[in-house]
Amino acid sequence: MKFAIVLVACLLAFTYANEDAEIVKSESEVNVEDFKYALELTNHIKAFQEGHLQDKDNWVVKGEYEFDTKDGKHVKVTYTADDHGYHPTVEQ
Repeated sequence: MKFAIVLVACLLAFTYANEDAEIVKSESEVNVEDFKYALELTNHIKAFQEGHLQDKDNWVVKGEYEFDTKDGKHVKVTYTADDHGYHPTVEQ
């Protein structure tokens, strides 16, 4: 769960760094053994994450986020995170 909190905090910091963006979509659901959220902004930033408690101490988290760079390139990162680490795939 610590990973999920850190990732959400990073994404929110990234979002707030883009002050001109407005929220188009914001959904979240947090339960004891699972969670999911989605965020979409007017500046083409999108994020989705979901996770569930695999056993007493381990979370499995899957998600993706995408954005446009300042030079106009579109970047999409899809990832999983579990007790074996963070596993991203980057598309440009």
